[in-house]
Amino acid sequence: VGGAATEKIAKSGDMQLPLARTRDILLELGESRTPAHRQILVGFAAETEHLVEKAQGKLHRKQVDLIVANDVTEAGAGFDVDTNKVTLVSATGVQPLPLMPKRDVAAAILDRVERLWTGA
Repeated sequence: VGGAATEKIAKSGDMQLPLARTRDILLELGESRTPAHRQILVGFAAETEHLVEKAQGKLHRKQVDLIVANDVTEAGAGFDVDTNKVTLVSATGVQPLPLMPKRDVAAAILDRVERLWTGA
């Protein structure tokens, strides 16, 4: 819609920035995978309410194996901090993790992916 400005944009008046919806790559991957392609799909959900319910809906809608969900309104979780508190949601259940350094969150996610891969 419009492209790049050819001249300097003055700082007067209200400005609007139109956004275009992007492809849902995770949905496309979930819909296109077959049993012949052994893969584990992980999605992420940053939510402000109904964390588990929204994550479970995303899990089924996008046909993935795991959703890593976090409530971005919780203190110490989400953006601009070195810690996070996530809930791992899969077809086999819901596992809330305590507030921990993001490096430990990543390790917990990889541990879950390994268990999903091996069927443990």
